[in-house]
Amino acid sequence: MFELKNKQASVRIDKGELVGYVLDGLEFIHQKGSPGWGSTDTEMFPIIGPVDQANFRVSTPKGEAIQDQHGLLRQFDYELISQSETSAVFLKKYKAGTEIKNSKYPEKSTEPLMSWPYDFQFEKSYQLMETGLEVTFKITGETDMPFMLGYHPAFKLHSESPIIVANNKEITLDEVLAVGSRALQVPDCISITLKDEKEITINTEGFGNFMCWTEVRNMVCIEPITFYPYAVDQQNLNQGFQEVGEESVFKVVLTPKS
Repeated sequence: MFELKNKQASVRIDKGELVGYVLDGLEFIHQKGSPGWGSTDTEMFPIIGPVDQANFRVSTPKGEAIQDQHGLLRQFDYELISQSETSAVFLKKYKAGTEIKNSKYPEKSTEPLMSWPYDFQFEKSYQLMETGLEVTFKITGETDMPFMLGYHPAFKLHSESPIIVANNKEITLDEVLAVGSRALQVPDCISITLKDEKEITINTEGFGNFMCWTEVRNMVCIEPITFYPYAVDQQNLNQGFQEVGEESVFKVVLTPKS
């Protein structure tokens, strides 16, 4: 684990995972061990959503791929490529057809191994700025490789009645809780503000949508996504794919209000 620091804030990163973001003594990121979720952030790639009702298969132009909920990227480790006082770059490389162990097996899945029929590289970089934290994702892969991308950060809640503001509409924590495990859809949205003890705004480039999830009152996940997976039956999840260009770049900027 290491820290990025400037005069305003500090960011803690553990094996590529954002595990802390403190500004003026206030922690914005959900902490492991607290109720709600065992992680603090992760990526959903190359699919978003569950596939148990589709026998853990997803259709691609190269045939069916064996996947589990939110894809195989999260099932193997990042490599640290570079690091400075205010930045860090991590990379995952995948060779087509490589079998990856599924941590959900056997308790929550019938598939012990996952695989994807395309080569790809997935870069995640952090840049701590005076105004906030920029997280950039760069995807390179085979021409026309299909994919979805979601970023899954969890925010610590400090007050009893936080409000999520999206497209000039307010969403209460109770509304997110009521949707349950499916996650509340926030379509056609590039920026969300979480108003809690302090405010933090999540601005995005490339995603176009959000979904919000929690099952407890002490944290909420505000997730930029390229596709809302519950818009289709699991057997038709491939309808949510887009294709990799020469380099597909997505950005998330977390801007706290001090």
